[in-house]
Amino acid sequence: MSWQDAIPNPGALTVVQRNFGVWRKLLLPSMLGNFGDPLLYLLALGYGLGHFVGHMDGMPYITFIASGIVASSVMNTASFEGLYSAFTRMSAQHTYAAMLATPLRVSDILAGEVLWAAIKGLISAIAIIIVASFFGAIQGPWVWLSIPVILLSGLSFGSLALVMTAMARSYDFFMYYFTLAVTPMFLFCGVFYPLHSLPAFAQDIAQVLPLTHAVALMRPLLTGQLPRQVPYHLGVLLLYTVIPYLIAWRLLVRRLLR
Repeated sequence: MSWQDAIPNPGALTVVQRNFGVWRKLLLPSMLGNFGDPLLYLLALGYGLGHFVGHMDGMPYITFIASGIVASSVMNTASFEGLYSAFTRMSAQHTYAAMLATPLRVSDILAGEVLWAAIKGLISAIAIIIVASFFGAIQGPWVWLSIPVILLSGLSFGSLALVMTAMARSYDFFMYYFTLAVTPMFLFCGVFYPLHSLPAFAQDIAQVLPLTHAVALMRPLLTGQLPRQVPYHLGVLLLYTVIPYLIAWRLLVRRLLR
């Protein structure tokens, strides 16, 4: 196969439609987690820890951390969907094999999975934005501009997760990704404190990670400001979408068709 075969057809949307139909049956517990988890974070960290921290980067700590939680939630949700849920469909349920018996191609399945992971990330982010808005932690005229950023971030983390899924032989494999990638990004990419508080070498490492750029774009938009270096941050997220997507496609072709 040539790299042109990695370009998906509109059939990728049928994969999204199929996943949405399954998710709709689990809507209530899923939405409970989307609203409940951020509420606990905001109460425990925004109000609890924020009482001692006060202000950070010129804003109340609950405002600072709420925007960071939005970005990290996109990462966690898209990663979980691209890892555990996608692996279940591929290996346990053999859904991919059934899809390949139709006119769908590997690229259609992969693109549909990546897009669905981004949509799940968007749903989670909107839930947090709604909850945080009741606390006055999310406000300003640019909130809606964060939606395309959230989607692009979800595409990035979904593509990265599907690279791991394409290589995995069991669910245990994903612990490496969470321990070595997701958790470090959650802790060191500006979710809980500004990057300039880190040592110089740690700041340099953080600049290579996609969550740093997601936070750099979302935090200003969700707090009534406009982000800086927008083309740079968008470019990094775009690279983290396209390159992992191509790698995942090549790996899935080898796994599913050979």
